[in-house]
Amino acid sequence: MYERYVKRILDFVLAVFGLVILSPLYLIIIIAIKLDSRGPVLFEQKRMAQNKKSFKIYKFRTMRIDTPHNMPTHMLVHADSYITTVGKFLRKTSLDELPQLLNILKGEMSVIGPRPCLMNQKDLILERDKYGANNVKPGLTGLAQISGRDELPIPVKAKYDGEYCRNISFGKDIRILFGTVTSVLKHDGIKEGKATNTNAKRL
Repeated sequence: MYERYVKRILDFVLAVFGLVILSPLYLIIIIAIKLDSRGPVLFEQKRMAQNKKSFKIYKFRTMRIDTPHNMPTHMLVHADSYITTVGKFLRKTSLDELPQLLNILKGEMSVIGPRPCLMNQKDLILERDKYGANNVKPGLTGLAQISGRDELPIPVKAKYDGEYCRNISFGKDIRILFGTVTSVLKHDGIKEGKATNTNAKRL
């Protein structure tokens, strides 16, 4: 009952509430991005939706317009050189993810769920297949994000996603939501660029 009906209602209500309450912050971020660098305010990228379909995810643009598109940040050499001044702050605080409230409003994402991966991240997709984690709606945040985020290797990240998908409940969603707030405030698990040999990345 919760997963099929209640979760979508809560997603819609939270997305509308967030867009209204955070509208002044949106305006400040938009102005800051436009003053900081050339290019659009929003960054759109194709990601994998529920049941391996695709959708366009929205983010505030944090990188220069000459950054290779559809390239995971961890695969970029000297990724920091592509990130704008305002972008560094947005990524550190995860404020660049706020436009995904629009994806939630449209029903493409949920507040809580596995982070939507790139369509070409075959290794992560195959690992998630083992746990049925590709069959649920992707989320703004999830169990993997409060359990290590970028520091997690892909098999471990997929296992956390699978654990969430097997036991979706209101109580677990609330714990993940509050855990996300704590992780964001502490800047836990954020890594940028191809600094080491790792299978993890910032999604």
